[in-house]
Order: sequence, then structure tokens, then C-alpha cells
Amino acid sequence: METFKISELAKEFEITTRSIRFYEDMDLIHPERNGSIRVYQHRDKIRLKLILRGKRLGFSLAEIRELFDLYDTNQTDTQLTKMLDIIAQKQASLQTQLDDISEVMSELDTAKARCLDALNRTNPN
Repeated sequence: METFKISELAKEFEITTRSIRFYEDMDLIHPERNGSIRVYQHRDKIRLKLILRGKRLGFSLAEIRELFDLYDTNQTDTQLTKMLDIIAQKQASLQTQLDDISEVMSELDTAKARCLDALNRTNPN
């Protein structure tokens, strides 16, 4: 079975070893120990990838932990419904952000066009 050192994972994911230890402290990953050395399994590597992706998408570490907990247990209809609720809430939040960004981009395009127009009027060359 393939295992990984903390430095290997840090390099691969372009994060610090301190970040990885923090995720361990937050109970998101669970490396084995060989004396004082952490030994990460494939599962830890996948979880680390999911943590980083979740953070990029705006999930808090608490939300990520909750999703992991729901996934790790025997999935009942209640747990799956809860997971779907969390996902729907995040989708709604991201859609709102996307709408806000689109509106701001449009306003910036308008401001840019006005500035260019004003420049063209003052410098007709």
C-alpha cells in the first residue's frame, strides 16, 4: 500500500506542512504514526484534496468535517438528505456570489466605457 510523508503531500498540493498538521488537529485527516513520523495513506491524500477543493468552493472546515462525517457513517436517508441540504445551501450561496460578481463586472464595464469615452473626447487623436 502506497504511503506518503507530510513533506510529499505538502509539495504535491503546494501547501505548508503546518497546514496539513492543522487539518489533522481539526480531525479532518488521520495519519498513522511510526514513532514521531506521520504516515499518510491514500485516503488521507484524497481527503486533503477534497479539503482544499472545498475551501476553494467556499466551504468552511466545519462544513467539510460535517460532510466527511456524513460520508463516513452508514448513509441513511436522513444523512443523505442532510448532505443534500448542505450542498444546496452552498450552491445557493455561490450562485448569489456569481450574480453579484456579474453585476459588478457589468458596472465596471460601464465605468470603463465612460472613462474611455471621456479620454477620446479630450484627446481626439
